[in-house]
Amino acid sequence: MAETGTETGMDGIERLAARLSVESGRRYPPVEKWNPAHEGTVDIRIAADGTWYHEGEPIRRANMVRLFSTVLRRDADGHHYLVTPVEKMRITVDVAPLHVVDLQREGEGEAQTIAFRTMTDDLVVLDADHPLGVTVDPATGEPTPLVLVRGRLQALLSRPVYYDLVELAEVRHLAQGEVLGVMSAGQFHVIGRTDGTPL
Repeated sequence: MAETGTETGMDGIERLAARLSVESGRRYPPVEKWNPAHEGTVDIRIAADGTWYHEGEPIRRANMVRLFSTVLRRDADGHHYLVTPVEKMRITVDVAPLHVVDLQREGEGEAQTIAFRTMTDDLVVLDADHPLGVTVDPATGEPTPLVLVRGRLQALLSRPVYYDLVELAEVRHLAQGEVLGVMSAGQFHVIGRTDGTPL
C-alpha cells in the first residue's frame, strides 16, 4: 500500500522544489513511467488564469513554477499530480494546469502551422497529436478552449490568444454543419459552429 502524506508550509514547498531540481534531470522527465510508493497531497492550486498558489499565496518565483510544471501529470482519475520517482503529490487545478499566453503562425492557407507557448514555456504545435477542443458554457456562452500538450495535460488558451485564433479562423461546411476553424499542420481544427450551438 502506498504511503500518504501532506506537504505543508513554505519549508515543505522549498524542500519539494529542491528534490525536483535534482530528480527531474531534464526538461520533461518520464513522469508517465514513474510509480512512486509515497502518495500524498500538497496545498498547491493552479487558478484559471494560470497563477500557481501555495497555501493561498501566489508562488512568485517563476523558476519554481516552471520546475513544478515539468513534473506535472494528469492520471486516468482526472486528478493532477506532481510526480517524482519517490513521491506523487496531488494538487488542485481549477480549469487546466497549463496556460497558453502566445500564438505564432507560419505559412498560410493549407500550409499554415500554428504553435502555442504556455506561461511555463511549453511549446506545442496544433496538430493531430495536440488537438484543440472548445466547450461552451450553456449558461454564460463563454468558451473554454483547451489544447492537449503532453500526456493527458491540457492548456487553457488565454482570452487574447483565443481571440487571435478566431481572427485566423475560416468557415467550412462539414458533416456536422457550418463550422469555424483553423488549418494547422495539415489538419483543419474546428473551433465551433457558426451558430454558436455545441459541437
